[in-house]
Amino acid sequence: MTDKTGTMLYLDGVSVAFDGFKALNSLSIIVHPAEMLAIIGPNGAGKTTMMDIITGKTRPDDGEVLFDGRTDLTKLDEAAIANLGIGRKFQKPTVFESQTVWDNLEMALKKPRGIFPTLFYTASAADIARIGEILETVRLLARKDHLAADLSHGQKQWLEIGMLLAQDPKLLLVDEPVAGMTDSETVETAKLLKDIARTRSVVVVEHDMSFVRDLDSRVTCLAEGSVLAEGSLDQVSANPVVIERYLGR
Repeated sequence: MTDKTGTMLYLDGVSVAFDGFKALNSLSIIVHPAEMLAIIGPNGAGKTTMMDIITGKTRPDDGEVLFDGRTDLTKLDEAAIANLGIGRKFQKPTVFESQTVWDNLEMALKKPRGIFPTLFYTASAADIARIGEILETVRLLARKDHLAADLSHGQKQWLEIGMLLAQDPKLLLVDEPVAGMTDSETVETAKLLKDIARTRSVVVVEHDMSFVRDLDSRVTCLAEGSVLAEGSLDQVSANPVVIERYLGR
């Protein structure tokens, strides 16, 4: 494969089996800095396992997993990987419902943890500016004083993306962000993720093809744990093997 320097995420020949079933089969994927990659593929293609390996939840049997061109993720635990700057958003939003939108973001900010820093923490001018910036990015400035419980499903997803941004990640892994969203929220989510991908690397796993088209990014189609096709959505959708094994179902 290619040179690893200048890559934000570098997977080469990654395989993992569970009870003899190969969830990933020599998977190789590269994501560059400030690039968005959309990952599509049928259920059981290995998309979740891939995310689990990148975040340290699962160890690969073999293969290389490098972050930022140099750090071997297979040697680190989940907390260490999160601290490096890898943020993962699961399908179901987990926000603090009884807190305001603003407070959710303030709690998520990357700052010293521990009882004393937390007790005596007051938001600095820089923190306040940062939260304001995130609120604008995730389309929630007008809702900043509302309880998270009062947001729509789509807005809760945006808030959770904002909470990830508050950790200042270099790489965001986003799992099916638009499931259950309205059409207008789906369109807005594509814009929001494209905004984020100007300065950070973003990997989006998604089934909704019109949303993937809105992302207008490079697309990788996985099947049976390896890359089936890669390119623009049009190139991947026109691939006869992809049609037969995924889109035709």
